[in-house]
Amino acid sequence: MITKRIIPCLDVKDGRVVKGVNFLGLGDVSDPVTLARYYSESGADELVFYDITASAERRALFTDVLTRVAETIFIPLTVGGGINTLEDFDRVLKCGADKVSVNSGAIKNPRLIEEAAKRYGDQCVVLSVDAKRVDGQFRVFAKGGREDTGLDALEWIKRGVESGAGEIVLNSIDTDGVRQGFALEMLRAVSELVGVPVVASGGAGGIADFITLFQTLPKVDAGLAASIFHFGEVTIPELKNALADAGITVRRN
Repeated sequence: MITKRIIPCLDVKDGRVVKGVNFLGLGDVSDPVTLARYYSESGADELVFYDITASAERRALFTDVLTRVAETIFIPLTVGGGINTLEDFDRVLKCGADKVSVNSGAIKNPRLIEEAAKRYGDQCVVLSVDAKRVDGQFRVFAKGGREDTGLDALEWIKRGVESGAGEIVLNSIDTDGVRQGFALEMLRAVSELVGVPVVASGGAGGIADFITLFQTLPKVDAGLAASIFHFGEVTIPELKNALADAGITVRRN
């Protein structure tokens, strides 16, 4: 079995880590550099860093915080938020990111995935998809989950991989922050559709949800979460020990 990855997610707004329920009602959590160091030292496999309110005036602050985070950790770092051009890719990679996550920027310009993959390699391009069930269909949402694009999520993900995305992060808006488990039906459909790594995001409420995810959907490569890690409800070592006890292969320090 492929080694499963555990990935904490830092949603950053105005230089602070925040976490809401269903992408609304964001509450202040912590300093991103402090949290990043904690996760790196605790055995997290990777770290995801989203600038959730990316805009021109906040870009300098974000870049500064990102550089300090990258200097602090010794695990792969994926960065997203406000990635609309190849220049944005260049900027965050130079700050120390290992992978760049595109979402709304790729919806506005689908060629961005292909162009970035050609310049930096497929392994560097992550397609992050915010999806929600609408009228029986998995639909892609943009602008932090606020705007229904009308795109079918499965078709969009397939197109993204064909264009050169080397990894998919599937964010379920329906389960985000609700802590009642990952969106297994949607994740199953995506993991059976594409041949690149799929990261499950949205819905983790405890250790059992990760065990269920990996036992039910062995093709899913990684589980991403925020709240349960940020508030110390579950630590990375205890999660990995529980996964290993359940017969799931994980990297342990």
